[in-house]
Amino acid sequence: MEKPASPTKIVVKGLLSPAFPVVIFLVFLAVAAGLRVGLVEQHNNQIKANLANETRALANTLEREFAILAEAIQRMAGRMEAAPGNSEENWRRDARHYLQDFGVYQAIEWIDKDFIIRWLEPYSGNEDVIGFNVAFSDERRRALEIARRSGNLDISGVIDLRQGGKGLVIYAPIGSGEENNGFIAGVFRMETLARQLLTNRVLESFRIEIRNDGVPSYELNDSATISTSFSHSEPVELPALNWSLTLKPGVEWVDTQRSYWPAMTFASLLLMGLLTSLATLLAQLILKRNQALLTTRKDLDREIDQRKSIQQDLARLESTDTLTGLANRRFFMEDLAHTLNIADRQMRQVALVMLDLDRFQMLNDSLGHQFGDELLIKISERLNTLSDERILVAYSGGDEFMLCQQHVDNIDDVINLLGQIKQCFDEPLVVQGEGHLVTATMGIAVYPQSGLDADTLLRNADIALYRAKDQGRNTYQFYTEGMQEREVMRLELDKDLSQALANNEFVLYYQPQLNLDSSEIRSVEALIRWRHPRRGLLSPVEFIPLAEESGRITDIGRWVVMAACQQLASWKGTPYENLRIAVNLSGRELDDESLVDHIREALDAENVSADRLEVELTEEIFIQNIEHNLNQLSRLRQLGVHLAIDDFGVGYSSLGYLRDFPVDLLKIDRSFITDVTERHDDAVITRAVINLAHNLGIQVVAEGVETEEQLSFLKNHRCNIVQGYLISRPIPVVDLEKALAEGLLLTGAVVDSGL
Repeated sequence: MEKPASPTKIVVKGLLSPAFPVVIFLVFLAVAAGLRVGLVEQHNNQIKANLANETRALANTLEREFAILAEAIQRMAGRMEAAPGNSEENWRRDARHYLQDFGVYQAIEWIDKDFIIRWLEPYSGNEDVIGFNVAFSDERRRALEIARRSGNLDISGVIDLRQGGKGLVIYAPIGSGEENNGFIAGVFRMETLARQLLTNRVLESFRIEIRNDGVPSYELNDSATISTSFSHSEPVELPALNWSLTLKPGVEWVDTQRSYWPAMTFASLLLMGLLTSLATLLAQLILKRNQALLTTRKDLDREIDQRKSIQQDLARLESTDTLTGLANRRFFMEDLAHTLNIADRQMRQVALVMLDLDRFQMLNDSLGHQFGDELLIKISERLNTLSDERILVAYSGGDEFMLCQQHVDNIDDVINLLGQIKQCFDEPLVVQGEGHLVTATMGIAVYPQSGLDADTLLRNADIALYRAKDQGRNTYQFYTEGMQEREVMRLELDKDLSQALANNEFVLYYQPQLNLDSSEIRSVEALIRWRHPRRGLLSPVEFIPLAEESGRITDIGRWVVMAACQQLASWKGTPYENLRIAVNLSGRELDDESLVDHIREALDAENVSADRLEVELTEEIFIQNIEHNLNQLSRLRQLGVHLAIDDFGVGYSSLGYLRDFPVDLLKIDRSFITDVTERHDDAVITRAVINLAHNLGIQVVAEGVETEEQLSFLKNHRCNIVQGYLISRPIPVVDLEKALAEGLLLTGAVVDSGL
């Protein structure tokens, strides 16, 4: 009687059976078919999701852009309500600006109380519309009556325009109730509106259907060949309208969304099944080889992991001290050099603190090196609690530590850091079960006063440390030699500043601003210079901070305004009489309650129109004491003076003041323009600022334009005005007039004079 085969032998026999590869292939075939069906269904769901996203995005775009257009019409109605006696010529000029700025209106109309179209821009091509009664039906009359009583917008829905074609009209009441003076209406052709708001990709890829109260109102791209398998609808939240948007994708769009993965997966699994079947036939022959390969692979993986671990340790050793875990001296110096480069560009200060433990060597010698190492670790842990994005702590070696403090605004910031360092030594350090009080002596060097590079700063901090040790332990000392010399110069300059106005030592230089829309120089920025009797021509950086500290900035600011008005008066009757001069105001000047009165008196004294003067304030000044500044700036705006925000985009994220403040221009900070053609982030921010300003009806000025590439970028993205060394440096008025007369500023010739 034969002995029954063991289960292992049965399994081995089955694996070696000729039928086993066929079974494997059939299993792969079944899995491949099931997976293909699942992937096809998944891709169909993804197409539906993509279509829904496209529809939602399109609906959001339509809501957002429509809201902007509606707000623009309301602003125009508001202006007409505020100035009911406005002439037809002024109204048409305002309407033409809207037509030019937005580019989507078919026409802008004024409709009187009887619903009759009285004024219309553009007139050409729309002659038949004058005198038309927009309440052409009971439904339209009821809607307009409601809007007139409530003061709310009315939107016609898609109608047959008098001018021809399909379109819609936004009616903004001019006042409400008994105070109503008709409507300002914005007329849009549906095709023009759609093509303004929609990209070519959307227009080419989808059939778009607009429904009002569920009834089809308008269909765009109705000739496109669409896929009947997919469509998606989204509601569109618009004032006074119940719209929904339906997207039906074209066949080509659906084809681009489909994936080759189902077919590739099916084929891959079939091929894998075939290869697996063949591999099974060869399994017995290669089993031992595979086992050897697996063993070798494990050995290699272990070696690779060891090498990676070693590389990580080496990288950490390059930047980190192995004992304390803090940054080592080499990494600290590299980081300090980088920090100083950034501080130089941002005109900020940096503090370097050298810290030496008092009597550490005595403790180390008497209690042993093990004690000394543990003490250093404890101290490192406490100092490391000070580390953040502004403070780097490093171990220099021996008993010395180094700290770098970035973004130092004044000496109080450094004093505060020194206080935190001293607190790290207030509590005893427990080492080997015993508490030990340790103190530290510190030397501080501040960039740029105490050195302009990392090595000099470190050397001077070390000098300050030794001076502190000479004065006793547990104290600190600033490096003051260079600072003392500069303080003497500063005091002398401050004394001379008190006589500068009386001696008529100030002069205005002018930097031209090129209008990209007209390729003309229509404005200049006035920049003050000091003709010091001994030191020659000084830039504002050297004396304006002194003037602000001493309070003389108000008198200097008044001199600048008067000098600018006198220059404007001297240009009357010359080719430069249409130039506008921009002057800069400080925060202290804006706080002066008599500022507006002084500017008015200066304009009246020189008989200069207020619109020839522009006032620039930095973004930081704008948002400080918002209520007071809004009152001051509103008074300036009523006076007729143009208002500009300088250094826009640096350090402030709230944009609410753009809505509330009467701003005419935004000046993009030069830090974004410098690398606008190199850094994607700067380009995105610059485009966003331009679009934001234009949507709010504000013009944009770009500062610091120094290359043709920067100029081309700004032109392409509809920046209104540019200034910078590519156009001209700040120059005296004589050089300015000469350059304008000879056309040098418009031909790319270099114009440079003085600072």
